[in-house]
Amino acid sequence: MCPAPTPSRLRSFGHVSSTPAQPYGKAPLRTVQVLGGGSAGSSVHVRSLSAGLAARGVRVTVCAPVESEGVYDFTGAGAHFAPVPRRTGPVAVAALRQVCTGADVVHAHGLQAAARAAVAVHGQRVPLVVTWHSRPYAQGARAPLARLLERRVARAAVVVLGTSSDLVDRARSSGARDARLAPVTVPAPRRAASPAQPDKTRADLGAVARPLLIAVGSLEAHRGYDTLFDAARAWCRQDPVPLLVIAGEGSKRVALAQRIEAEQLPICLLGRREDVSELLAVADVAVLPSSWESRSLLAQEALRAGVPLVATAVGGIPELVGDAAVLVPYANAAALASAVCGLLDDPQRRAGLASAGRRQAATWPTEDDTVAQVLSVYDELSERGRVGP
Repeated sequence: MCPAPTPSRLRSFGHVSSTPAQPYGKAPLRTVQVLGGGSAGSSVHVRSLSAGLAARGVRVTVCAPVESEGVYDFTGAGAHFAPVPRRTGPVAVAALRQVCTGADVVHAHGLQAAARAAVAVHGQRVPLVVTWHSRPYAQGARAPLARLLERRVARAAVVVLGTSSDLVDRARSSGARDARLAPVTVPAPRRAASPAQPDKTRADLGAVARPLLIAVGSLEAHRGYDTLFDAARAWCRQDPVPLLVIAGEGSKRVALAQRIEAEQLPICLLGRREDVSELLAVADVAVLPSSWESRSLLAQEALRAGVPLVATAVGGIPELVGDAAVLVPYANAAALASAVCGLLDDPQRRAGLASAGRRQAATWPTEDDTVAQVLSVYDELSERGRVGP
């Protein structure tokens, strides 16, 4: 997903309102939002959710690794922040249990956060809601353990919210008692991100008189960069040769850098960037070659910005983008290269996709829609007095 946003970038999204007074005699709902700290998408969602809930009079506590507060500014969204160690263990569980005691609802985001939250609330009359933003990418001997953890989390939760339809199906097959679709949205910036000097931005990247392609995401195997690099060999035949820039870091950086050098590929690894929106604004095409995505941050930002997108037809991508992007099979370098080159050769089609992307983005749920749906779940649990096992 996108590199972690900075507090200044986060404050440009949405709004933060003061907490209104509660109706006379009615105690405010108290929720605890639990994060594992590993996903930018889930952290941005919790920040947005916290702001919306606080504006509606809900008392919100966010439990996450201490460094998360410096990046996402949960207190600035109206929440109380309670640091919890990143690694699951007795200390982390004990700290989380203390915060969750007396809460009306505990809402965990992601598999690891949900697993520790389930242990923390065990034996308490506190309902556990879990949002699945993604699925495990574990391979080899770790895959069965990840699947076992999924099943335990699904069965421990009173309600599982999946951000895409396939995640809802996955939760149900894992034993969830109540699984619902809850598509979250990336907070829309109040104004479109556009560099003050777009020509300079492109020049700094080395794309003055050549097409600029952009990919964003961690440098890990499931992101599909090996296929993307294979495709890059094909578009080397374009004139001029497009430049692909990749924003993100990860365990495959060295291997990818070595391949770029050995094969003389027109690719630049940018590392973590705090200006992804600005880079996207000057790109000609965005590329998303992942093996699986739910509601990709890059896809949402590209369509909102009117940047043509080529993505793999996996997970929640087709239902997210509709007809507003070019979809190709996963791990098919020829199809990926053909789609990119076809767009670069067809300015009219790129313009059509830019318009279609903005229209598609307008159909997505707003921050208020997302908050209202989650709050309705909380109210339902409070009214019915349902609790976890």
